Amino acid sequence: MSAVIHASVQMELPAEANAVLRAEMTPQVAVQALLAAGRPQDALTLLARLLPKRYAVAWVCQCAREQALTQEDRAGASLAEQWVREPSESNRRAAFEFAHAGGYRSLGAWIAASAGWSGGSLAPATQETPVPPPEHLTARATVAAINLLAALEPAEFDARRKAFIERATSLLQAGGGEA
Repeated sequence: MSAVIHASVQMELPAEANAVLRAEMTPQVAVQALLAAGRPQDALTLLARLLPKRYAVAWVCQCAREQALTQEDRAGASLAEQWVREPSESNRRAAFEFAHAGGYRSLGAWIAASAGWSGGSLAPATQETPVPPPEHLTARATVAAINLLAALEPAEFDARRKAFIERATSLLQAGGGEA
């Protein structure tokens, strides 16, 4: 199964999006095809899953850096950025615990979750038996964070989301796609 089709299935893209995709498409072509078909949410979802996790988190952090954020949102972005710079378990755990403590109710929590769900365990730190996150959870948090970033200016949501997507399509080539 191609990376594009695997990512589409894993992210549960709707039949209308899958009708646009072909197994032989490169990740960049697949994302552009969804955009051209007027399916930006599906393009965002596929893009977030095809990017290597560290690239996806770095992308969200880059987009967040240019926004006027609350103190809480900046704190979550800072933790995610720390993980991008040094993807250690302690940095991942700090991002995960920030997102979890905030109940995933803020933009900052979703940015932090993108890093926090990248690996390790979702169980409490004191639990011996690890609970690894499903492989697509970083992508799910990335999609939520990008949509929330776009929604910071509701009247420009569609244009902002598309600009964020366009910014990251070059990362697909650089990262080679992950799925």
